[in-house]
Amino acid sequence: MVNREKIEEAIRLLLEGIGEDADREGLRETPGRVARMYEELLAGMEADAGAHLSKTFGADNNEMVIEKDITFYSTCEHHLMPFFGKVHIAYIPDGQVVGLSKLARTVEVFAARLQIQERMTVQIADAIMDSLKPKGVIVMAQAEHMCMTMRGVKKPGSQTVTIAARGEFERDEKLKDRFLMLVK
Repeated sequence: MVNREKIEEAIRLLLEGIGEDADREGLRETPGRVARMYEELLAGMEADAGAHLSKTFGADNNEMVIEKDITFYSTCEHHLMPFFGKVHIAYIPDGQVVGLSKLARTVEVFAARLQIQERMTVQIADAIMDSLKPKGVIVMAQAEHMCMTMRGVKKPGSQTVTIAARGEFERDEKLKDRFLMLVK
């Protein structure tokens, strides 16, 4: 649970630490705005992805289902800076499918936390495997990290790609290659 008072206090200290006057007109309300922003950006800290994946529908389909280009925004736990991009998900149903919007909501749950991309990708794949019990799932995330763009090496436009494969996607390279071809 986000503690607004502590965040506001921390932001006031940060402003003072960088040599600003936290009481000047343009900054007076900044601590409150930042606290509300973090409450929104980190709403996934308390959320359960399984809740979104629990409503399934029976289906005879056992072919690959793909939801691609799911936009996400997250916050890097190392620098508290944004990273953002797209997630692509495929799964092979085993008698049950989930509403497509639920896959996007699952991405939102894990993105709305202090995160690293590698963990987020795995968390999405594992949540789908645990909840849907498909024959296989694969998740690919592509993101630009502001900690590499704005500071440090300063390489705007560079993309980090992470993949987590489970079940048939883990065992069948042709299936994995087919997914990668379809999401490019």
